[in-house]
Amino acid sequence: MAAEQANPVVGTPYGAVRGRYEHGIAVFRGIPYAAPPFGARRFRPPVPPEPWTGVRDALAFGPTAPKPPYSDVFAELLSDPVVPGDDCLNLNVWTPDPGPGARLPVMVWLHGGALTRGSSAVPVYDGHAFARDGVVFVSVNYRLGVEGYGLFPDAPANPGLRDQLAALRWVHESIAAFGGDPDRITLFGQSAGAISIGALLAAPQAQGLVRRAVLQSGPPEAFDRDKVRRMVRRMATRLKIPATAEAFAAVDRRQLLRTQADVGRLSSPVLGGPTFGIVIDGDLVPRDPLEALIAGEAARGVDLMMGWTRDEYRLWLVPGGLHERVDRLGAVALAGAMARCHCGVEVPRGYRALHPGAGTAETVGQLVTDHLLRYPLHRLAEARPGNSYLYEFAWPSNRPALGSCHALELGFVFDTGDIPESAKLAGEGAPQDLADAMHGAWVSFAADGDPGWPSWDDSHPVRIFGEGAPYVAAGPRDPEFALWAADAMAKEAAVPVEGAPARSATELRSVVRRLRRTGDVRRSS
Repeated sequence: MAAEQANPVVGTPYGAVRGRYEHGIAVFRGIPYAAPPFGARRFRPPVPPEPWTGVRDALAFGPTAPKPPYSDVFAELLSDPVVPGDDCLNLNVWTPDPGPGARLPVMVWLHGGALTRGSSAVPVYDGHAFARDGVVFVSVNYRLGVEGYGLFPDAPANPGLRDQLAALRWVHESIAAFGGDPDRITLFGQSAGAISIGALLAAPQAQGLVRRAVLQSGPPEAFDRDKVRRMVRRMATRLKIPATAEAFAAVDRRQLLRTQADVGRLSSPVLGGPTFGIVIDGDLVPRDPLEALIAGEAARGVDLMMGWTRDEYRLWLVPGGLHERVDRLGAVALAGAMARCHCGVEVPRGYRALHPGAGTAETVGQLVTDHLLRYPLHRLAEARPGNSYLYEFAWPSNRPALGSCHALELGFVFDTGDIPESAKLAGEGAPQDLADAMHGAWVSFAADGDPGWPSWDDSHPVRIFGEGAPYVAAGPRDPEFALWAADAMAKEAAVPVEGAPARSATELRSVVRRLRRTGDVRRSS
């Protein structure tokens, strides 16, 4: 192999970088897109990195953002490497053709982790398979937790989201030199990464930077400012300091992480609690991102692919035995879920009518998942028919009780199911044909906007990736449907829901549609 092929060199706006070829793919790791966010830049918006002379080696993952470790039970399922150092605003590029003439589709990955954990160095997120299949793949690190999403009176909100915007601008300006087409950028992410994408799509400063987007298990949303502020105040109380950016910047970083982990340990996507999140700031996030996208004010012409896993909640409830505790709490847990979802008793009755064998934990989990995730994505698809595609991941993990849980699809999307880090969540023997189907759909969507199934319309097509060959169903697990099922069954059968005969989802959907046409079914919770 020639020396120049063994060590590809590409120019960026701040200096040249040297990568290496790995199995025929040019890989560049740890490229800074912004300056280290510490010292005078702590809790501030990102600024460009200092330019360098000569050629900078980009051979290893750059530093990861400060973050607390996962608890022992989650560390058994999720990998989260730590790379020390301050220069944590960096990104990585995998490309099959590092030259300006290739004009290949580009995919930019934003990792999940509740905006408090995760990084681009997670082995499951290796970009080789995307580059192998003709895509220039980019993965990004951004600030996390209180450093990225703390809400202070003396600092701008959402610095972590501003990091992502800076990275996206870097990609738009620089990716042609790596073989990418800046007019064919697909932004994709999972969980907190998908939530971030929703905010970026709606951000005035990001318009025109993205051609397509994939939201995996995360809806566009803005978090309640008081909830984020409570997280900061609780940390300040533990640390015995004012709840200001200036005071937090003076605290030892390791102590800050320990306090953040302690304050946030009881929070859960299902059970709620204080958390860090993207907030409306009047600038980058001028209004709720979901409402802005539904109204058509932003991301005009951007193709969307969106989806969820069938049993999202099991990742949050099964580890540590919380699933069993929720079942034991019974009516108390159900009442908490109803309060969290702002619904009445008819809603859980509808879920139990559809799934008569389900326990409390499953009812609570699916109810909260529909309210927080599936229903917002359905609303967004309804507002953007013709260029929205929905999917459901339904393959159950080979690990006991996890089912088709949150994050399980990642090894299939990245085609990294053969590495130990994917097996931590999926177990041994994950089907390669399912990875071929999912990874291929993501590549096709990035290339031309067509993942291989019909776009959203009145028939509500949803691609099901599960056991056996993928297929299209007419809106399985339609979250709107569950809100009306109890009333519909009672009206149709003239008996209380608890005593109604079991019916299939198809039968119940027919009942609801018939009653909806006659105006007998309420349209909201």
